[in-house]
Amino acid sequence: MTALAEFAMLSFGWRRALFVMLAGAIAGLSAAPVFFLPALFLGLSVLVWALDGAERRKGLAGAVFGPAFRIGFAFGFGYFAVTLHWVGAAFLVDGGWLLAAMPPAVAGLALVLALFWGMGTALAHMLWSSGAGRIFALAVGLTLAEWARGTLFTGFPFNLLGYALTANAEMMQAASLVGVYGLSFFAVLIAATPALVWPAADRSLVARIAPLFAAFALIALQIGWGHYRLGNTPTTPLDGVNLRIVQPVISQDIKWQTYARAETIQRLLDLSTMQVGPDDAGLDDVTHLIWPEAAIPFFLSDEPELLAQIARTLPDAIWLVTGAPREPYGTNGEIVPGAKPYNSILAFNGAGEVVTSYDKTHLVPFGEYLPFDDLFRALGVTQFVAGSQGWAAGSERRLMELPGSPAFLPLICYEIVFPGALGPVEEAAFLLVLTNDAWFDGSIGPAQHFHHARIRAVEEGRALVRAANSGISALVDPLGRIETMLAEGQVGAIKGVPDQPLAATVFAQWRYGPLLVLLALGLVAALPGWRRRRKGLDG
Repeated sequence: MTALAEFAMLSFGWRRALFVMLAGAIAGLSAAPVFFLPALFLGLSVLVWALDGAERRKGLAGAVFGPAFRIGFAFGFGYFAVTLHWVGAAFLVDGGWLLAAMPPAVAGLALVLALFWGMGTALAHMLWSSGAGRIFALAVGLTLAEWARGTLFTGFPFNLLGYALTANAEMMQAASLVGVYGLSFFAVLIAATPALVWPAADRSLVARIAPLFAAFALIALQIGWGHYRLGNTPTTPLDGVNLRIVQPVISQDIKWQTYARAETIQRLLDLSTMQVGPDDAGLDDVTHLIWPEAAIPFFLSDEPELLAQIARTLPDAIWLVTGAPREPYGTNGEIVPGAKPYNSILAFNGAGEVVTSYDKTHLVPFGEYLPFDDLFRALGVTQFVAGSQGWAAGSERRLMELPGSPAFLPLICYEIVFPGALGPVEEAAFLLVLTNDAWFDGSIGPAQHFHHARIRAVEEGRALVRAANSGISALVDPLGRIETMLAEGQVGAIKGVPDQPLAATVFAQWRYGPLLVLLALGLVAALPGWRRRRKGLDG
């Protein structure tokens, strides 16, 4: 390890960039669904050693865009290229010229996100020292970078560093205290400790390994507390709610084809009414039938006979909650010409009438809408999700309240991955997420997306109901445990009752408050070493 540390510190130029990029790629193995935590220890230690050898530049511009920035940028590119390579699977759906666009698109996403990490390491290097304070500085810098990339410019908080510390139900429970951004702080702090062991310098063996053992003790404490919370937090099913979740597994390349509409609806209805067990009563005891995002792949006005078929099949005392496109209507009930449609969740009663709806508010850039629309369309670039105009964003997050049913918070697809920014969660009986991950079938994307959703359940202390076109559909309790699920690619239906909300978690009460405390403590821990370094330089 000493030789590795010295190489990281002494290398420069393109050799350092490639070496640090490889370290970032290795660190990416700690993300879901692999969760190989030793990879994060190795990767972040190399990052610390590389920053130890980074040249210092005078002036603000030199500090912000100097070697420390380039080191963090290269490390981030390696990390995001590994953890988000699955985004390229969306280009395989339509094939053709899009296959040529896949490599630059995936690389471009990694490069953009790596900018945040470059700024994070540049900030950390301003507080750098030779002692333990430097890993606190790195924890502060990268945590702020993670918050920024998850929040600014619509945000993209996939694979935050903190997810590496949520590999199982016991470890997940810490998210109820500090959220995944807070766990990102601890992930950096813990995983960078090997950099304090090597090289040896003049420190005693005890002084060198004590931080590493402290890191292991912190992980053990996290697991132990999670085990205690799981064993001492009772959950109670909601009264008057019995769900049936359908996973149709309809291929993305035929989903929006006109000729497939009747077959699609028939498949959904067959799965809705089939027996899922020897004592199953079909829809007779179901209060809510849940279909995934865009399960109805057409405007309701286009296929009145198919809607009538749905109404004939549904019992009177049932709610069908499904994803579907929604046309934009004016105040007088007319369709607004030229306006973009909505990616929506519609609630039908047993008579097939739409009672209420929710329009997706947080759209995916380049997936559901085009930033700088006119410019990109002039260049022939369109969004990937069906609908030549793209989608319009809904006005606000709100609860879906159905007569005789507890209110729940509806979310569509990646709206669930934003920690602390889901909407009026405190008034919701449970979280409902409809998604269509078929764009990424065969990749690790659906597993990552599902894991992120489970962490939201833990943070908020709310049960999670997830319906996906091709998986993973599941019922998750407020502690993040899977009660029943359909695996990726499994055609079928599951039934279950979501649990009542838990008492408000620390995260639900204080949101980013614990994170701010951690950042403040990290700065306090980093400053003494920085002051000593400054005095040494000045002297």
